[in-house]
Amino acid sequence: MMSRNPDRIFYGLCLAVALGLVFLVLGIGFTLLSGSWLSLKKFGLAFIWHRVWDPVSEEFGALPFIVGTVVTSLVALLITIPFALSSGIFLAEYAPARMAGPLAALIELLAGIPSVIYGLWALFYLVPLVRWVEMKFGAPPFGLGLPTASLVLAIMILPYAASITREVLKMVPPEIKEAAYGLGATKWEVIRGVCIPYSLSGIVAGLLLSLGRALGETMAVTMVIGNRSEVPTSFWDLANTMASVIANEFTEASKDLHLSALVEIGLLLFLITLLVNTLARIIIAKLQVK
Repeated sequence: MMSRNPDRIFYGLCLAVALGLVFLVLGIGFTLLSGSWLSLKKFGLAFIWHRVWDPVSEEFGALPFIVGTVVTSLVALLITIPFALSSGIFLAEYAPARMAGPLAALIELLAGIPSVIYGLWALFYLVPLVRWVEMKFGAPPFGLGLPTASLVLAIMILPYAASITREVLKMVPPEIKEAAYGLGATKWEVIRGVCIPYSLSGIVAGLLLSLGRALGETMAVTMVIGNRSEVPTSFWDLANTMASVIANEFTEASKDLHLSALVEIGLLLFLITLLVNTLARIIIAKLQVK
């Protein structure tokens, strides 16, 4: 009986921590809901698709920021996928051990760089590059805007996706790969036909985790997206994201309705993040190898 007491204590602590996390999420949701109640009462669901954001006339709509957030995050994810897969496969299957370790550490180091550093780097190097490309394509040469924000987001989320891809590929049982080699498969055929299908749920989980990171990124995006509160009509436009408009206007919001509208944008971002995580769990369950 005495030997079971530590197990019960540990179980109770784990249960308390889990319940605490649940209540924390519920508390965050309740705080955002109560803070945005004034905006919800005035605009209702029309707040989501309304296109105008004008604090002077107290007319608020979240569509410009939803579009900016979704476009930059999805484009960043599309840019990241080939680089994450190729680097993860190289580090897990091709690179010798003396090279794979330092390279993996360097990639993980990129994940620890503060976002403001990425923003400063983008201002000095990415903005002139994007401006040069815009001039070649005949677009307005802002340098800032959706393409720059998408590029800096892709660079920021690449370490997460690449590291998780490497780790899940290294978890493939060697017996399965040896069986494929015994049947005469080449290394690439083993990677394509055995390793990737076996690790697909983990790879997708890493990509969706990276997408969640991109959705909530604030400082780097705020510095390079242009901060224009209008629905973008082309990929070269200046824009705003849900996180960047909160960062720009929250401390300057002097009217209750303006402040409530910003909190409602935070509530929408919170709900979108929960939706992405829920879809991730569903996709991972569908793709997991039985």
